[in-house]
Amino acid sequence: MGRGSRWGVLRWALIVLLAAAAALAAKAWSDTVADPEVMRLTAQLEGLPPGTPPMRLLLLSDIHVAGPDMPPERLVRIVKQANALRPDMVLIAGDFVSEKRTATRLYPADAAIAPLAALEAPLGKIAVPGNHDHWFGIADVRRELERAEFTVLANAAVRAGPLAIGGIDDDYTGRADLSATLAAVDRLDGGRVLLSHSPDPFPDLPADFGLMLAGHTHCGQIRYPWGGSPATMSAYGDRYACGAVRENGNLLVTTAGLGTSVLPFRLFSRPEMWLIEVVPAAR
Repeated sequence: MGRGSRWGVLRWALIVLLAAAAALAAKAWSDTVADPEVMRLTAQLEGLPPGTPPMRLLLLSDIHVAGPDMPPERLVRIVKQANALRPDMVLIAGDFVSEKRTATRLYPADAAIAPLAALEAPLGKIAVPGNHDHWFGIADVRRELERAEFTVLANAAVRAGPLAIGGIDDDYTGRADLSATLAAVDRLDGGRVLLSHSPDPFPDLPADFGLMLAGHTHCGQIRYPWGGSPATMSAYGDRYACGAVRENGNLLVTTAGLGTSVLPFRLFSRPEMWLIEVVPAAR
């Protein structure tokens, strides 16, 4: 093969490589800023009196307000999408803010959380802290969440309608106290729901506790086209990293969340929110 022929082959190989890189970058940005997919599930809960009407719980997580992918203006649009689902209760599993170095712009807690004040939920809005909330400054985050009319739970519980909601402080930074949270839930009547930033406390739940909701993993954020991810930020790998899992009489829902962490893009893992209808357990 002559020099000209070799250069022609290399040139075409370079063109193909650049085209593939451009297509992958376009796919990543499309996945990153897509409107959240609404995942739906029905969960039966012990502790709900027979005849209790179905309740719609909306699970959000990992908002990570920061540029370029999640400015407050985008969160405003997501809140409108959430309100259109008419949830009875909104539960947010932490990581409202971001301090990532790859961001094009960081926002103070008040600007990041203010759009959430417009969320509409007649039975209340409940939140737990995430690891980035602690690293950012939990006092500021808690203050702004309470200003937006959220109940913030950190190893505590509250009665909301016919539900006993427990909220665990962040497990990833070692602040979770599952025993204290379960004890607080046990002092309340109602169907039992546990909200946690990380899914990792799930195997330690007592049998037949009920429903646990979590985030943190972003479903990997960057995933392989055939499934799985190089990193989930969970001690259990892919076991609890994404979607619904039933074990030991309990149901765990782990959402992919809305924003991004470390790197400002997703790939083969789109934003999502979960609309979970809870009903009394069948007798």
